[in-house]
Amino acid sequence: MNQIITIGREFGSGGRELGRRLAETLGFAYYDQEIVGEISRRTALSQQYVRAVVEHQSAFSFPIHIGRSFYMPVNPAFEQTMAVYREEARILTEMADQSDCVIVGRCADYVLRDRRPLRLFVYANMESKLRRCREKGPAAESLTDKELRQKILGIDKKRAKYYEFYTGRPWADKLNFDLCINTTETVIKEMVPAVAKFLQAR
Repeated sequence: MNQIITIGREFGSGGRELGRRLAETLGFAYYDQEIVGEISRRTALSQQYVRAVVEHQSAFSFPIHIGRSFYMPVNPAFEQTMAVYREEARILTEMADQSDCVIVGRCADYVLRDRRPLRLFVYANMESKLRRCREKGPAAESLTDKELRQKILGIDKKRAKYYEFYTGRPWADKLNFDLCINTTETVIKEMVPAVAKFLQAR
């Protein structure tokens, strides 16, 4: 069975960079944003719509597993949302079957749970997240610290709702992960060799 590493992360914690660098170090395939394009291609839905769904903008507040226990009237928006999730799950499974890989987000730790992935969660304090967001580029430059802090909290709130909707589990709960990594006041690039060594020795 292929080795699978899944990465959940707080916004601004550097989880995406950690995943990419870790995949490069280990020689694993790396999957993240390209999943959106593949879902769009398979479902004939626009990439903009798919991105809105997978970036945690679901309009439904009850967990997906509850919806299976009672009758619901046909709702086109709900059906499209579910089509995106089903296709995403199929794509993740195919990727995991093809090679060793690192997958960022997408509830991959839950979707691929039968394959026993190594599940990481990356987090940091707010000051570190603010700094990393500002280092990313001009998108954050026009925002005050207060506005940027609200944006970070808002994105993480959406991630929590998305994860809980599709898995029925609390987001960021340490019991859902094998290794939690605090990137506060650290340089991601310098952390990767130690994390890779730990993973190889596991």
